[in-house]
Amino acid sequence: MHNVLNTQSITEDDIDWLALREEHVPRGIVTAHTLVVTKAKGSEVWGDDGRRYLDFVGGIGVLNVGHNHPEVVKAVQRQLENVSHACFQVVAYPPYIELAKRLNKVVGKGEHYKSVLFTSGAEAVENAIKIARSFTDRSGVIVFDGAFHGRTLLGCALTGMSQPYKQNFGPFPGDIYRIPYPNAFHGITPEDSLNALDKLFATQTLPDRVAAIMIEPVQGDGGFLPAPKAFMQALRDLTHKHGILLICDEVQTGFGRTGKMFGFQHSNITPDLITVAKSLGGGLPISGVVGKAEIMDSPTPGGLGGTYGGNALACAAALAVLDVLENERLLERSVKLGQQLEARLRQLAEKYACIGEVRGVGFMQAVEIVDYDTGKPDAALTEKILHCACDAGLLLIKCGLYRNTIRFLAPLVTTDAQLEEAMHIFDIALARGTGRLD
Repeated sequence: MHNVLNTQSITEDDIDWLALREEHVPRGIVTAHTLVVTKAKGSEVWGDDGRRYLDFVGGIGVLNVGHNHPEVVKAVQRQLENVSHACFQVVAYPPYIELAKRLNKVVGKGEHYKSVLFTSGAEAVENAIKIARSFTDRSGVIVFDGAFHGRTLLGCALTGMSQPYKQNFGPFPGDIYRIPYPNAFHGITPEDSLNALDKLFATQTLPDRVAAIMIEPVQGDGGFLPAPKAFMQALRDLTHKHGILLICDEVQTGFGRTGKMFGFQHSNITPDLITVAKSLGGGLPISGVVGKAEIMDSPTPGGLGGTYGGNALACAAALAVLDVLENERLLERSVKLGQQLEARLRQLAEKYACIGEVRGVGFMQAVEIVDYDTGKPDAALTEKILHCACDAGLLLIKCGLYRNTIRFLAPLVTTDAQLEEAMHIFDIALARGTGRLD
């Protein structure tokens, strides 16, 4: 293939980035849309052809404060002039310590909490399991069907979907157990899940061998399924009873996505540990585990760490994100936007029989696409609708066990006008996808 990058007479505008991607990037990493973006701001991105798109994916929940928020940009620029990286295991630096303090305050609400910082959500999940096993001296971990906890080997083992995540990547780490996640649309009640947990204790492992139960307060990749409040409270009571730690995976639900700072707060419970990532960094890679000090101090010195964990630039960005969430009152904005989005999606559900259910919490909403006649999941139609939306200028992605759920993860800085524009485009995409509009 002709290497256009070495041809000086060809400008960047002439480069076929998708052809270069095909040649140089493995097929295992999928790009949902055949689009290359070169500019982004707020809730909008621009392709290499200059075309504007509304971004209702937000880096898969990474950009709650929007693309290139000015305060985040300024914070990173300031930090870059001081310390870009030093590795916290070698020397400490103020942004790491300050961010840990802020996270402890916002999660602990006055109790003594501690935080350790990493780079990716999967890394946070793995370390939460390490901390739980260290504290309890137990090895078992219970997770849920449809859960997504990362792409590392342990992350894949914890994840409750076989494809595309597990493929032939095994064998996976053991002593991991799975129960159904409540899903009213598919007939799984909270009682079904709790009964399955009782049966698991009777047939597979004793409660006193279980270190932790890990749950997403709203399942993300599993289909945007909110855990009922009573179910979360029942889990909290059960884990207290058996000395099991309750870990809330807040990687996607955290930092205002559900209308509260964290998803677990809707259930009036206090987990033992939470994992954070995605929108914490405002576009820079950072994650962490936040938990009760006694639990967090269980691993001995040297047991936790990572070269890039809590990178100084990412910490500076995260501190700016926390300021923006507070100063711009984005939690309140998430509630309002969520109400508007849900109302518009329900209007569309009345219009299009392919929308089987509208569900979500705050500005974390989704629609499940089904076959009109059978009511069964329709992945093919879902994909068609997504492509029609992209063609019309709206970026969305799918999720769910059957890949038939369309999720909305627009930044919390999205304007009312942008939201209405997106719903207009989505209406057109539904019409074209279902053949009602040529």
